[in-house]
Amino acid sequence: MPTRVKICGITRGEDATLAVELGAAALGFNFYPPSPRYITPAGARAIIKNLPPFVTAVGVFANENDGAHIARIAREGGVTTVQLHGPASPLPGADTETLNGLTVLQAVSVWRGFKPEHLQRLKAHAFLLDTFDPDLHGGTGKTFDWSLAREAKKFGAIILAGGLTPENVAQAVSEVRPYAVDVASGVESAPGIKDVAKLRNFFAAVAKADNED
Repeated sequence: MPTRVKICGITRGEDATLAVELGAAALGFNFYPPSPRYITPAGARAIIKNLPPFVTAVGVFANENDGAHIARIAREGGVTTVQLHGPASPLPGADTETLNGLTVLQAVSVWRGFKPEHLQRLKAHAFLLDTFDPDLHGGTGKTFDWSLAREAKKFGAIILAGGLTPENVAQAVSEVRPYAVDVASGVESAPGIKDVAKLRNFFAAVAKADNED
């Protein structure tokens, strides 16, 4: 099965269009205001309304513990999937119910004491594994021990994130064979501004690794 690609930190329509043309299965829109890739719900909706069918729009949230608020922003932004980061996630059980109808991606920070079996405690449709950083939420741009991601596949669909670039993503796909890979800074010329050549090279590297399977 081909590795799906999620391009995160979309802030411009032209970047969304190119990513989809190259084969992106999902686009991420960052609704965490402190992020340099923040986009308003209205700004995201303006881009999402022009997406073709079968491309998933994902709303990225960090340190949110109010399910009703997340659901409201998701509706305003036009996203059908939410990606939850930070120590405030996962949500309490009662708040999780407010996300009914939304696909939930639980971001999990991988640090020295991480054990893949801990994923069994979480309720989500898939797990996005990223590198732990005490000061950053919603993407660190650093890699982690990919063998942990490979083990984590026993407990659900794994989206591999953290420091992926056109130069290392083929190795990552070959070693982990994840459900999907996620990239933001690795294909940018500046925060929120995608680089055309890097995007093309990233997709080409993923396809190369898939073809070698």
